[in-house]
Amino acid sequence: MAKTAIVILNYNGAQFLEQFLPSVIQYSKEAEVILVDNASTDESLLFLRKNYPALRVIVFEENLGYTGGYNEAINKLDYEYCILLNSDIEVTPNWIVPIINFMDEHPAVAACQPKVLDFNQKQYFEYAGAAGGYLDFMGFPYCRGRIFETLEEDQNQYNTIQKVDWATGACLFVRTADFKAAGGFDTDFFAHMEEIDLCWRFRSMGKSLYCIPDSTVYHVGGGTLNKINPRKTYLNFRNNLSLLCKNERVISLFWKLPFKLTLDWAAALKFGMDQSWNHSWAICKAHLDFILLLPKNIRKRRIIRKHAVNKVRNSPFLLPYQYFVKGRKTFDNLHQNK
Repeated sequence: MAKTAIVILNYNGAQFLEQFLPSVIQYSKEAEVILVDNASTDESLLFLRKNYPALRVIVFEENLGYTGGYNEAINKLDYEYCILLNSDIEVTPNWIVPIINFMDEHPAVAACQPKVLDFNQKQYFEYAGAAGGYLDFMGFPYCRGRIFETLEEDQNQYNTIQKVDWATGACLFVRTADFKAAGGFDTDFFAHMEEIDLCWRFRSMGKSLYCIPDSTVYHVGGGTLNKINPRKTYLNFRNNLSLLCKNERVISLFWKLPFKLTLDWAAALKFGMDQSWNHSWAICKAHLDFILLLPKNIRKRRIIRKHAVNKVRNSPFLLPYQYFVKGRKTFDNLHQNK
């Protein structure tokens, strides 16, 4: 049996399966490809039965989201490594070997990602992960190659193997034992930032994460929920608050949570003036639901602290200030001018 499984979570993505599954089959001889269907109502299963009858398929009767879908699927699997791969990703030759070799050689590494470029503009980094993710001291995520909406052109400037704060869930290589030991994804997140939360827990457990740019994939992005959808705004803002609440040191939470809520209200006002008040309302709803989740999040953080062996440190600056006020819009510029 192969030691690596490629686990593709699908929800009404028949068009992506038709477009991208052939490249996954072609360039993944070292692994077993497993399709997990999240109660699709389109022709996904019909397409798979007709075109890939030998492919292993796990079918759920309800949509468990990204978090629940992967948790349930991985709990059924017994591979050393699982590659969590979005259905809207085009892989390239030799995309698996460099990362698995690196993880074989470094047993303290819990997860890795490849370099992620934009499928529609292949010379640019893609929003979800780029060349590895980081967090500022308020939990704002950014990447080598992407800060907020600024995407850099790939000129091989981030072609070094790099330790990172989080690895993208769009193409996430995980050591299965570490994934299970960390408790998998938080299903209350449903989708968005769940991989950042998981990676923060990995780091608190003394594990590390890397981007291995010898492997490259191309991501369409927004295939299930694009950025103009207020639902995505809601999930991002709610989950970012839960991320802080669960993982940040308690002494820091007393000032970071009020500060973060204030920043969110400023973002809600900007959304209202620039785009749509629907996004502003999504942020308000995110705050309300975060308050309702507080008892659960407090219980979760107690469990996390029990297993913590490492003090996690994020980048010591406020990303919105550096980006919007100082005008530092690339990763190199940001880190050379702290």
